[in-house]
Amino acid sequence: MSTLKITQVRSQIGSSERHRGTLRALGLGRIGKTAVHEDSPALQGAIRKVANLVQVEEVRSGS
Repeated sequence: MSTLKITQVRSQIGSSERHRGTLRALGLGRIGKTAVHEDSPALQGAIRKVANLVQVEEVRSGS
């Protein structure tokens, strides 16, 4: 599995409570905050829900 770096780039002000909960579940909550997670189907679904608020990058391992 690959590792994804998720960064919040837009404010959660004005978004639904459901989207705020998704951001909290991802470990985000403020603009500029970053979380690293192992890729999974559940994570892909959560990212899709808040795609307009986050930026996603794949982290390459050194080995």
